[in-house]
Amino acid sequence: MSESGFDLGLDDASQAGVFEVDAADLPALAAAARDAGLLARRIELHGCDSKRALLLRLATVLDLPAGRGGNWDALSDALRDLDWLPAPGYALLFEGGAPLRAALPQEFATLLDVLQEASQWWAEAGVPFWVFLAED
Repeated sequence: MSESGFDLGLDDASQAGVFEVDAADLPALAAAARDAGLLARRIELHGCDSKRALLLRLATVLDLPAGRGGNWDALSDALRDLDWLPAPGYALLFEGGAPLRAALPQEFATLLDVLQEASQWWAEAGVPFWVFLAED
């Protein structure tokens, strides 16, 4: 049992991926991720009303180096690098995704694809890369 009382197996890279969750579960998931030794980052999607705003929000929360993440390909490359955020694994916790999905369905779908590709890439390297998405 972990320090927080949660042991979800988040250190298992082969089980990592992109998962839809309830917003009420995000604090517990963040605690479990930290207990598993993962770097956890919460990303608030409310107010992201364009692709540019979304990419800027991600760049800010993930501390992307200047010039990284300005488009989908650059974000994909950055998420498969993360040299500036060394950790044994990662957990990205997205909150407030429903308005973004409704307003920008194509961009939202692309975001999910980029995140899933990053998770698979890290799994092949044996590094857990979890994405938890709360739309409510």
